[in-house]
Amino acid sequence: MANNSSRAPLRDLERATSYTPIPDQPPTFIPAGNRRSKKLFASIFFSSVFFISLILLFINQQPESQTNVNGSNQEKSTFTPISPAARSTPPSRGVSQAVSEKTFRAIGVDENVSYPWTNAMLSWQRTAYHFQPEHNWMNDPNGPLFHKGWYHLFYQYNPYSAVWGNITWGHAVSKDLIHWLYLPFAMVPDHWYDFNGVWTGSATILPDGQIVMLYTGNTVDGVQVQCLAYPANLSDPLLLDWIKYPGNPVLVPPPGIGVEDFRDPTTAWLSPDRDRWRITIGSKVNQTGISIVYETVDFKSYELLDGVLHGVPGTGMWECVDFYPISMTEANWRDTSVNIRDIKHVLKASVKDLTSDYYALGTYNPFENKWTPDDQELDVGIGLRYDYGKYYASKTFFDQNKKRRILWGWIKETDNEADDIMKGWASVQSIPRTIVFDKKTGSNILQWPVTEVEDLRSEVVEFNSVKLGPGSIAPLEVDTASQLDIVALFDIDKDAVEETVEADVVYNCPTNGGAANRGKLGPFGIVVLADETLSEGTPIYFYAIKGASGEVETHFCADELRSSKAPEVDRVVYGSKVPVLNGEKYSLRSLVDHSIVESFAQGGRTVITSRIYPTKVINGASRVFLFNNATGVNVTASVKIWKMDSANIRHFPFDRL
Repeated sequence: MANNSSRAPLRDLERATSYTPIPDQPPTFIPAGNRRSKKLFASIFFSSVFFISLILLFINQQPESQTNVNGSNQEKSTFTPISPAARSTPPSRGVSQAVSEKTFRAIGVDENVSYPWTNAMLSWQRTAYHFQPEHNWMNDPNGPLFHKGWYHLFYQYNPYSAVWGNITWGHAVSKDLIHWLYLPFAMVPDHWYDFNGVWTGSATILPDGQIVMLYTGNTVDGVQVQCLAYPANLSDPLLLDWIKYPGNPVLVPPPGIGVEDFRDPTTAWLSPDRDRWRITIGSKVNQTGISIVYETVDFKSYELLDGVLHGVPGTGMWECVDFYPISMTEANWRDTSVNIRDIKHVLKASVKDLTSDYYALGTYNPFENKWTPDDQELDVGIGLRYDYGKYYASKTFFDQNKKRRILWGWIKETDNEADDIMKGWASVQSIPRTIVFDKKTGSNILQWPVTEVEDLRSEVVEFNSVKLGPGSIAPLEVDTASQLDIVALFDIDKDAVEETVEADVVYNCPTNGGAANRGKLGPFGIVVLADETLSEGTPIYFYAIKGASGEVETHFCADELRSSKAPEVDRVVYGSKVPVLNGEKYSLRSLVDHSIVESFAQGGRTVITSRIYPTKVINGASRVFLFNNATGVNVTASVKIWKMDSANIRHFPFDRL
């Protein structure tokens, strides 16, 4: 990136004025309890004893087990069941260091099963309108905010390799959340308290416009601590320079919390008297996932509140916790501190053991420091998810520019680590989504791509009233079908549904064979990123079932079983139930971007992100199909498909200033 003469090069830390050298010895600190944190300056002797004790503690700890959950031209269906190749996946280095699952695989892959990737295939996998760095590894989104006309996205980044490590805060800005400009790093691991990584954090914008950034530092001895940073110059729209508070860390693990189980502070919200700020941090006690709450006046000293905001037994470590209000009556223009009668509060946790983002709606009592779910069967970690595919470590922010809440999420790789090294990059960010309350169901949120992504739409083709009999496939003539925005509506024969007594009484997307499994009322939907013969393709579909009571239940699924010829990539089926109310058509929207498909059912009630690696659909060979693989119902489909332009993602033009 070209810089103007007054700025340091991207990696020139010696000239970065917002940093101070790493001290020879970290200061001794005491755990934060139910009293305000106090700074304790002890001698080098006591500091040494403290860290020797930590080392002995680490030696005696046993690693925890990790559980991974993973117009009609009709023809006979060519779908056949395909089982993903069985293989062993070792724990990643990320898991061993108690951070988000990084889905690493061993580099030494058996040559007999490793796919012979070409440069053309690997280049084609790179997305065209999703945000990702130019090179190297990326994971969690951090501290998104809007400031002086610019949207800011910070993100976990490895400056040196396409694998996890050297975690730094990358930084990019945008006017519209779609076209991005890379900026110099915001923060790098250059102090004892973040020597092993500047981990995930959140931004809080104070009433006077000040910006407070709290983040987790991983200390030189592997202790997770909370740190404070702030812009060096608030008048700078780009927020290029950040100052780390000299008194960091501002929080250390309290009594009863493991040194590796204390991370990812949220955006702050005001206390009931509006004279203090509160944050919550993810943790666990044994296998109960919890969110603990602190109060502060100045973001430098903190009081740990009694109890926990919420906890769910058996869910394990909660990370990247998020907590925010959502209006039940109007567009979600509420900022994070609002707590009035017509709102619910969303509590979300990234559940480490399941590598999934779970959320629940509930009621917040700030006087008792308690959040209570509306439905205990849909509690955090056991109920609803933001996304049923490859989506993790998400974070929201209140966009004061357009009065909306926006959600970011990390889309992980599911291929081999060696493949990521070959292509020189790993992971992308999702298209940012707006979040609103689903007033029709009253039991979930709606996620939808920000309207700005529609500015990338160019040519559009429409297919109206396409009749799909049982077991039929209809090709849709779309040129260059690797960058698309697809909106599809499906009507099923209501008489046939009424006449059906029972149909597939029990169904589960991940375990019922994918789109090849035929039932009376499903599956039906679209196939994207497919070749001419459907030897590769990813079906996105609905599957309706009907019990003896006469109730129809609908599942929304994404089938990756034949998404790629490569044996070493994940090929699974994702999905869950989706509410379809009386009078509603079955509706889906899919954003197709080379190796990413983000799919939204029923206006965003259920969302699935697919991370796939086709081998035969590159360079213009990709096709789209409609299909109805049900045995007992006719389906009528109407589809609009837009070609999508590429986003302009490049370095900020400092040389033109």
